[in-house]
Amino acid sequence: MRIIGVNIPDEKRLDIALTYLYGIGRRNVNDVLVKAGVEGSKRVKTLSEDDQKKIQKALETYLIEGDLRAQVTSNIKRLKEVGSYRGTRHIKNLPVRGQRTRSNARTKRGKRVTIGAIKKEAAQKMGIVAKGESAAKTKK
Repeated sequence: MRIIGVNIPDEKRLDIALTYLYGIGRRNVNDVLVKAGVEGSKRVKTLSEDDQKKIQKALETYLIEGDLRAQVTSNIKRLKEVGSYRGTRHIKNLPVRGQRTRSNARTKRGKRVTIGAIKKEAAQKMGIVAKGESAAKTKK
């Protein structure tokens, strides 16, 4: 089954399969199914054409997929342009909602990068220092 350009898996239950749509979660699914008058326990492959049309009709009232993505990106763009705190956090690619960054936030900040003194063995492996020299001599 295909709804609004998204393939929905045939083997899953309808209430789970509809969550594959961006903007429809577990909470919204029940409202959509009640409006459509379709049971959520049915498998997607067993739905009739009439049921599919009812579901698509019920989904028209929701902001989903491309429209929702466009709205979210425009909201973020507005925050950046205004220069709000949240906007600057988006610009710097840091957590926006008050999470700590001293010890965590690895997914946002990326892989750990060691800053500071390099041990002699590590400097030799990187080719910064020749085998006979020390790391302090090469800095001069």
